[in-house]
Amino acid sequence: MRESARKLVEQATGHRVTASRPLSGGCVGEVYHVRTAGAPDLVAKIGGAGSALSLEGRMLRYLRDHGVPTPEVLHADDHVLLMTCLEGGDALGPRVQEHAAHVIAALHDHTGPAFGFEYDTVIGGLHQPNPQTERWVPFFRDHRLLFMAKAAAEAGRLPPATLGRVESLAARLDDYLEEPEQPSLLHGDLWTGNVLAHGGRVTGLIDPAIYWGHPEIELAFSTLFGTFNDVFFNRYHDLRPIRPGFFEERRDLYNLYPLLVHVRLFGAGYLGGVDRTLRRMGF
Repeated sequence: MRESARKLVEQATGHRVTASRPLSGGCVGEVYHVRTAGAPDLVAKIGGAGSALSLEGRMLRYLRDHGVPTPEVLHADDHVLLMTCLEGGDALGPRVQEHAAHVIAALHDHTGPAFGFEYDTVIGGLHQPNPQTERWVPFFRDHRLLFMAKAAAEAGRLPPATLGRVESLAARLDDYLEEPEQPSLLHGDLWTGNVLAHGGRVTGLIDPAIYWGHPEIELAFSTLFGTFNDVFFNRYHDLRPIRPGFFEERRDLYNLYPLLVHVRLFGAGYLGGVDRTLRRMGF
């Protein structure tokens, strides 16, 4: 751990750091497992101005207040985020998949007054606007699909022709998507690296990008990098039935959003996925 990072942790905890080691997963800053002289082991994320670590802490607290397993936030500002250290590192095997279905179904059982959120959030360090909106399809169209496609285009990472194809699809979203009965609470960035597991159970969800939305976008994202499998989906379906057509069509459409996030963050390597989905949809 750098000396400046060590001082930040010691100032926030009031305890001397006795040992530290880097952890993977820091999209917006450095992440460390920290041991101090007078407190349980901690996880520290180190950032700076614009890192949104204080916002990350706020989102984690919100999820925890709604019964979602997350680390306890001990301190949060844009320079340092301190959390309790949860057991993790296990693969997402069948027992974890089954438990995860109960965790995510319970998360989605929380319903809100409108799509969006009371404040804007971030995903992968990128701005994620959440104006409260009465209908889901316009919210997804304007504040997820088009917003991120335009951000990727403005960064020079999404070709203008591809942006035009996304805009053509966006104009016809009502032909493909359904309105849910109510907005559900979403983690917002549900991939394997953000699911901690130990002893056959999910011990915590981390790095959230929360908002109220359609559970299907969350379920779709969980398949993009193979996070959840049939064990999860069969149990989730028992708890919260998934409407026909999700796996056949809507899943790929919803995954355009995280694909565009990755285009904006990482560039051309994810353009093929965007292109394949647009061609499959006829655009």
